[in-house]
Amino acid sequence: MFGDHHHWLLERLRLRLGCREDAADLAAETFAQVVEMPDPHAIREPRALLSTIGKRLIFARWRRNDVERAYLEVLATLPEAVAPSPQEHWLVIEALMEIDRLLDSLSSKARAAFLYSQLDGRTYACIARELGVSVTRVHQYVVQGLTACYLAKS
Repeated sequence: MFGDHHHWLLERLRLRLGCREDAADLAAETFAQVVEMPDPHAIREPRALLSTIGKRLIFARWRRNDVERAYLEVLATLPEAVAPSPQEHWLVIEALMEIDRLLDSLSSKARAAFLYSQLDGRTYACIARELGVSVTRVHQYVVQGLTACYLAKS
């Protein structure tokens, strides 16, 4: 499969990403995921599968870049003495990505309510006005977020 479809996948990813090196990384990761499948020899439509895996990896990369960009914007507002080391930076980005994956199961309003509450320290009343919902609903949303975090920890 690799010999038959690698060049095709690499070009497809390169066109989407605009960078041959990034495309090569994602193509390698795509084939690594195929190898991990229970029976990769039983794949009937390899290009459809490779395309789907490749797209998911692209979206995951874009999402990670968005999280990292937001983190760097916050860091830029801090004094230089507070700046984390490269190791700390990597650990924070990984933790933020895990939180992002964890909250991905929530609705957009539940996710926003949880983040407003936990990160911004906003009151439920303020969040309710922002989201156009009741205070009781905000409470339910925050509980959903806390439950998702708790279940992930278990």
